[in-house]
Amino acid sequence: MPFKASAARRPEAVAAWRAEPRTGRGGQPSYSALAIATALTLRAVFRLALRQTEGLIGSVLQLLGLDLPVPDHSTLSRRAETLKVPRPRCGPEPVHLLVDSTGLKLCGPGEWLEEKHGTRRRRAWRVLHLATDADTGRIVASALTDRDADDGSQVGPLLGQVDGPVASFIGDGAYDRDDVYAEVAARHPKAAVVVPPRANAVPSAAAETAPTQRDVHLRCIAERGRVGWQRTSGYGWRALVESDVSRWKRVIGEALRSQTDGRQATEVAIAANVLNRMLELGRPEYVRTA
Repeated sequence: MPFKASAARRPEAVAAWRAEPRTGRGGQPSYSALAIATALTLRAVFRLALRQTEGLIGSVLQLLGLDLPVPDHSTLSRRAETLKVPRPRCGPEPVHLLVDSTGLKLCGPGEWLEEKHGTRRRRAWRVLHLATDADTGRIVASALTDRDADDGSQVGPLLGQVDGPVASFIGDGAYDRDDVYAEVAARHPKAAVVVPPRANAVPSAAAETAPTQRDVHLRCIAERGRVGWQRTSGYGWRALVESDVSRWKRVIGEALRSQTDGRQATEVAIAANVLNRMLELGRPEYVRTA
């Protein structure tokens, strides 16, 4: 969480709540990006509306005995449109990237309003694409698209958010496309692409002389079967990203609370940081004793 209660009374933490003086043109903001990110983080954790978030921040500051201004709900909504959320950082070692996607519905009229007045718009959905580090379980990249966008088209945007080398790219059958292999090879030539070929897949024309990674997968499946290929290729690690999707739905929720694209992108980025922080706090550390 950006704003820790244990550090609330430190002068630097109090000073960081207020925005730095603006040197260019425009009005002077009252709250720093840290203050806005703190409020939106609490909103994500407790699944609050913006007015409820405003009240919670005010109560926390009052309990801490701090005389700090509280950003109102309109300010939170406006600043969320352009807030820059720090991206997760990868370590120096090559990352084994696990990818998956899930649907998030947009909050609309409540059940009572729908029953009484009906709804004028169809219930809309957006697609959340996640990339997880297999070694740490942390979400290292995310993308939000319309429901018409396919999984393969988001490989480039996800890889573009990974700041280190990629050792392998593991996804389900939706990523069994030539452009996915090409995108991974263009950015990380040494990365292995572990994607199950379709049931009716056939080897390429050059499978005997210059086999592609997909040709190697097809040969392994023909020799050992699908289950044998999964064990050999490490495809089973993909279950970890499915666990991240499950954690997202259970902790953050199944819906987006924001309405515009910019605010939804901020909401997703903050939610990913929240889940990563929870994982760091709750993950046990193993020490070999013998």
